[in-house]
Amino acid sequence: MTNAMVFKRPATTDGMRVHQLVANCPPLDPNSSYCNLLQCSHFAATSVAAELEGELVGFVSGYRLPEAPNTLFVWQVAVSEKARGQGLASRMLQALLTRSCNRDITHIETTITEDNAGSWALFTKLAKALHCPLERRAHFDKDTHFQGQHASELLARVGPFDSAALER
Repeated sequence: MTNAMVFKRPATTDGMRVHQLVANCPPLDPNSSYCNLLQCSHFAATSVAAELEGELVGFVSGYRLPEAPNTLFVWQVAVSEKARGQGLASRMLQALLTRSCNRDITHIETTITEDNAGSWALFTKLAKALHCPLERRAHFDKDTHFQGQHASELLARVGPFDSAALER
């Protein structure tokens, strides 16, 4: 990676680029292009786009939990094949947490399948960088919630933390 990596708040004009990025990142579950437009507009403050020389190479979508606004739920993390292995996912999460509008976030939650080693490594690394625990517990069951069509999802919870720890 060069120093040309730019982390930015997504804009509506990024919606289709996000849609294409996710489509090129199996096994991520694709969303509708309309959903990606909403992520880049309604949830822009809690999402981040990474560009390398003008090309979208990474995207993190998230939102604050309505009943726990100090908790950021990370919906999806996408990194293009050309940008993998460079720590981009970690850098995007850190860029998101250090935005002034997100300084009050004290926890991150996401769901991860048991076999997704990359995501577990990402959130374990984030918890270590934030000097806080990572808890995991059952959340969405394969049979109860997905009618046997998707692997069970575990809830990963990072926190509590102070995002200022990332700047030290």
